[in-house]
Order: sequence, then structure tokens, then C-alpha cells
Amino acid sequence: MSNIAVKVEHLSKMYRLGVINSGLLFRDIQTWIALKRGKEDPHSKIGSDKYKGDKDHFWALKDISFDVKQGERVGIIGKNGAGKSTLLKLLSRISAPTEGVIKIKGKIASLLEVGTGFHAELTGRENIFLNGAILGMKKRQIEKKLDSIVDFSGIEHHIDTPVKRYSSGMYVRLAFAVAAHLDSEILIADEVLAVGDAEFQKKALGKMQDLSTGEGRTVFFVSHNMNAVENLCNCGILLNEGRIVSHSKNINEIIKKYLVPENSSFPSFWKNEDNKYNNLFFTPLEFFIGDSSGNKLSMPIKNNNDFYVHIICNIQNYDNSIEIGYELYNEDGYRIYASYFNDDKQENWVILKHGNNHLFSKIPKYFLNEGLYRIEITSSLYKREWICEPENNSPYIYFEIKGGLSESPYHIDKRPCILAPFMQWYIKN
Repeated sequence: MSNIAVKVEHLSKMYRLGVINSGLLFRDIQTWIALKRGKEDPHSKIGSDKYKGDKDHFWALKDISFDVKQGERVGIIGKNGAGKSTLLKLLSRISAPTEGVIKIKGKIASLLEVGTGFHAELTGRENIFLNGAILGMKKRQIEKKLDSIVDFSGIEHHIDTPVKRYSSGMYVRLAFAVAAHLDSEILIADEVLAVGDAEFQKKALGKMQDLSTGEGRTVFFVSHNMNAVENLCNCGILLNEGRIVSHSKNINEIIKKYLVPENSSFPSFWKNEDNKYNNLFFTPLEFFIGDSSGNKLSMPIKNNNDFYVHIICNIQNYDNSIEIGYELYNEDGYRIYASYFNDDKQENWVILKHGNNHLFSKIPKYFLNEGLYRIEITSSLYKREWICEPENNSPYIYFEIKGGLSESPYHIDKRPCILAPFMQWYIKN
């Protein structure tokens, strides 16, 4: 018996932009009749030209094919608009493909949006039974798992409250608990886990690992958090503009291709030329690696030289909760550290002014190992809203460390570590 859980063959999905009608009533009727009969739309384009797209059509997915074995944990990654969520909706049968075939072995539990499949007027307990019924489970089967679902969600005191009164965090806790505990062979989860707090995210990721390794369930997981993807998934699919860039059984290989694209120029300077980031509290203007005087540095940088992260920004409205800083990642996607201008006690904070500000922070010599590094701006109104969220929508640059690791005649090569600090040694007499 084949152990293939999901087989996708030449899958494509097209959306029509703007108005949904053709402009002529008889053409709309012809299209409707053809679709009802299971035939191709007589007014759709044919041949290879239709993959070129036009102003009225958008191909969210283009001719993708892959196989997933039972028990595999598949991370689907890519930039915003790559087609990740569209793929999950097709796998969940929420949306129908324009072309291609999806073969699925087993029941599917989907968690694509907060409260997917929930009825706002029903209580949490009633929604558990509703979701179970949708998955084809009997009432007595749901009753057996009810206590474990409620316990895992951590909202037992509100289980008999209508879910319309739940916070987004409570919603996602219950929705995930239902999807994870009911009888299904395939679990599909989109970015919804980002809504939960850190403790629940860790709990949810652990549960998905248990479902895959212990119960043999297949998991599809979409996230911009590469640490979560790496910890949960053992294989991955990288999407870009609706096409598969890479499909590998090694998740680290996929993550590296996503974070460090082939033939990329690794820019060490960023400028907000298209005014994409325009926020009253923080608008980044320029972002680069330079010296203490603000001169841009050429790459690579030696380990035994100080260098600085420079952020030039505009602030129209000052808010006391503003956070501005950066996060540093190595070429494997590991977050090394984060730094903010207000890490110190308040009297030592730099004073931000109305208008343009030039912030810079030192990365000391003898600190980082040789390698390629990615650095992203991070900014938010503390615990209120993101402005530039790392690994999601933040401006980023790269820099490279090479050479200058040690003054010793012996240990001058790259070390098998993330950091390569120079520590003083002493001897006690």
C-alpha cells in the first residue's frame, strides 16, 4: 500500500481581478452553464499564452507538482504573495483549482484563519461538536476527546461562552486544540499560531510534532518564523510567484535557499525609494553598515574592526512606546541577537526629535565569526502594533565577515561556532 498522503499534479490557480463579470450577460450565462456541467469555461484563454497573465487575471499558483509521504512535516515558505495560503486553501478544498489534480489520502483538519469553521453565536463547547461533525466524527467520538481539547486550549472557564466574545488569542487556542485532537490524518496550519502567546506557540508546535512522530499524521505548516519552521518540519517547499523554487526532504536546505537566494547581490545598503514604509511614528529612510562617521563600508569586513549599524528614519509623531532596533541572523537563519535603542535605563536613551533622525549602534570587533549575516530593522509601538516586523515585512541588508579572527599564529581560521569573541586570559599565581 502506498504511503503517499498527498499527491499534487500540475496544480494552478487563477484569480480574476477587478470586476467579476465579463461585461455581457450571455457570456456570463455560458460560463455558468459550462462550470455547472463540469466543462471548461468557453471564454477562458487556451494554450501557453494564458500563463503570461494580463491586467484582468492573476495566477496565484502556476503548474506545481509534489508528493508528500504520510507522517512528513512540510514547511511551506516564501515571501508574501508567493502562493502559500492559496496552496493551503486548495489542499483544504476551500477553493477549487483552475487546473491540475490533488489526490489526498485521509481526512483533513485545517487551521487557516482564526476561528475557521466556527460559528460566532455558538459557545466554545458547541463549536467543538460542530467542527467534529464537519470532519465526519460521531458525537460519542467527540465526547471522548472533549476534556483533552478543553484542557489543551486553556480556556475551560470560558468554554460555555459564545466565541464572538473571545479574544483573538482565545479563538486560536480553541481552534488549534480542536484541529489537533479530532480524528484526521492531515493537519494544515497557516500563520494563525502567530496570534497566540509565546507559551501557546511552543505548546502548539510540540503538539504538531507529537501528532507527526507519534500518530503518523501529515502536517503542512506555513510561517514566516524560520525558527518555528526548522523546529517543527523535516522537509519543505519554497514558493516564489506561484511556482515551486525548491522541494527538499532537508528543511535546512529550503530555509537557506529562502534566506540566502542564489545569485543574489546581498545588498549592504537599503533606501526607501518607493516610500513603501510610511508611518507617522517611524519611517525608515536609509539602512546600512558603516563606520563611526557614517561612511558606508565595503565588504567583507574583518573581525578585528569595529563597525556600525546605521538607521536613518523620520518621525512625525513621537510616542513614548516606540521601539527601534535591529535583529541579526546568520546565513542559516538563526537569530543571533536583537538590539534596541531603549535597552538601557531610560535616562541613557538617545533623544529622538521630530523629523529626520540618524541612529547608529556599534558591533564590536572580535565578536562575530566569519560568514554572511542578514540584519533587519525592527520597530513597533511596544505591545501595541508592529511597524517593521522581522522575518515578515522589515527592510534588510547583508554584510560579510572575513579574516581578522585572531592575532594568534595558530587559531586564525574560521571557528565552528556562531560567535568568535576574543577573550582575555589570566593566570593566578
